[in-house]
Amino acid sequence: MRHIPNGLTLLRMLLTVPLAWLLRDGRYDLSLAIALLAAFTDALDGYLAKRFSWQSQLGGLIDPVADKLLLIACFFGLAGAGALPWWLAALVIGRDVVIVTGAVAYHNLVGPLTAEPSLLSKLTTALQIALVLATLLHLSRFAEWPGWFNLGLLAAVTLVTLGSGIDYVVRWSLKAWRETHTQRDGPQ
Repeated sequence: MRHIPNGLTLLRMLLTVPLAWLLRDGRYDLSLAIALLAAFTDALDGYLAKRFSWQSQLGGLIDPVADKLLLIACFFGLAGAGALPWWLAALVIGRDVVIVTGAVAYHNLVGPLTAEPSLLSKLTTALQIALVLATLLHLSRFAEWPGWFNLGLLAAVTLVTLGSGIDYVVRWSLKAWRETHTQRDGPQ
């Protein structure tokens, strides 16, 4: 029973494939259904893990990977459909690449890394998900948004994605600098 959250996370990872195909084929109604199913499994696995103390090291690693895979598939697919600008997809994906590259470099050059998502990072993910869902709702004709709403959400995602990426680089660079100088010079 304690592996149910990890199973749900793996299911979410697998949902990336049909989601990408459906977006490519312009099946936005089914894309929205898959995205909502993925969101439900994300909420359910988090609830179960916390409620029954079924957290695991594996779950802590694969849960954010599943979220990133889904977001990358959505931004790439929606940009390919012309529903979102390519530069935004590149920014979202580029931020994740910078974070992963920085984490690997930190681990290899400084030492073990404990993932600590900031409040800004959580806001970034929430706004990115909101933009994807709002876009899918619009494309599937379930909802029509005024132009200012779409533009405002796009601007918010752009700003927080840039800010979060810069925040990660600055915070972890300073932490790496402090760690390497403390190891070299000894505690002051």
